Amino acid sequence: MENKKEIWIVVGTRPNFIKVTQFKRVAKNYDHLTIKIVHTGQHYDEKMANVFFDQFQLRPDVFLDIQPNHPAKQIADILTALTDLFLNSNPALVIVVGDVNSTLAAAIAANKCDIPIAHLESGLRSFDRNMPEEHNRLVADNLADLHFVTEDSGLQHLRNEQKPEAGIAFVGNTMIDTLVAFKDDISESIILKDLNLATGKFALVTLHRPSNVDTSEGVHKLISVLKAAASYMQLVFPIHPRTRNKITEMGLNAELDQIENLILTEPLGYLDFQKLVADCAFVLTDSGGIQEETTFLQKPCLTLRPNTERPSTIEVGTNVLLPFDVNAITPFIDDIVAGRFKKGSVPAYWDGKATERIMARIDSFFNNGF
Repeated sequence: MENKKEIWIVVGTRPNFIKVTQFKRVAKNYDHLTIKIVHTGQHYDEKMANVFFDQFQLRPDVFLDIQPNHPAKQIADILTALTDLFLNSNPALVIVVGDVNSTLAAAIAANKCDIPIAHLESGLRSFDRNMPEEHNRLVADNLADLHFVTEDSGLQHLRNEQKPEAGIAFVGNTMIDTLVAFKDDISESIILKDLNLATGKFALVTLHRPSNVDTSEGVHKLISVLKAAASYMQLVFPIHPRTRNKITEMGLNAELDQIENLILTEPLGYLDFQKLVADCAFVLTDSGGIQEETTFLQKPCLTLRPNTERPSTIEVGTNVLLPFDVNAITPFIDDIVAGRFKKGSVPAYWDGKATERIMARIDSFFNNGF
């Protein structure tokens, strides 16, 4: 049998990893293709990483161990390491994931090594050039040969940007593939028991974006929002290290700890976190991926951002965009508690089979080109 074509997937963060959990499983259906996963180490905590790897029963084939640094220097380090790796291994295709700095570095490295590139989550746009992620998305899409699209807006943006139609594939959302694949494991999580929570009687908070927590004004707004939300019901806040550090720097730990009904936890593993999403009353977030997961799970999601690159979660799903302001947020919590919040539906192709569509398109690309 001919040598297998190697497809290298580059990830750098936990959300990246969540989006690629099903590739090795699906690739077993193609005896001439094999998947290798490269973790750049862009965001890496050994304890949390091991929890993730164990829960997904999936470990990177290559770990680059890139150290934290100024974003430009970290991108340069990742670019150098990946270039060396690609020149030595010569993969048939490199898949870059999402919009993080590793995405940008991997796309440039593959391009300069003359390796075809596929971009997972292609076409998403916030149209906010203040977001580093927007720069990364644009560069990755301009270098990609194959564009794997998660929602209708991505399709429209790529067409508006005159990307070749033959390279665009509307495949669905691989993050939802992971939710579907691990549905039973998520249901068996005992996190509600551990935190003494009742289904539907608590809310979940994840806030960590620099635009929300990097200033004194932002941290004081965060405390006000937490106090207001916790006045309705128990509030679970798996606090991101960045957010905790900013609160500590500003001497506000005592004020945070005194909020009644607030349950602070360390960052959680995937299964426990998704159990909380599935069983909560609503989510307060500034995350991208959680907007999608709540839409799939039909959970109200209040996103504290001025924009989103995932508009299907608003137009079709259960997401709303709100300013980071208590007075804007509480009327929506009132609606949720009263049962008046909008009922969403699930976007097209968010059915747990996106990875299968991607692998079929890659196989066709190798056999027939565009």
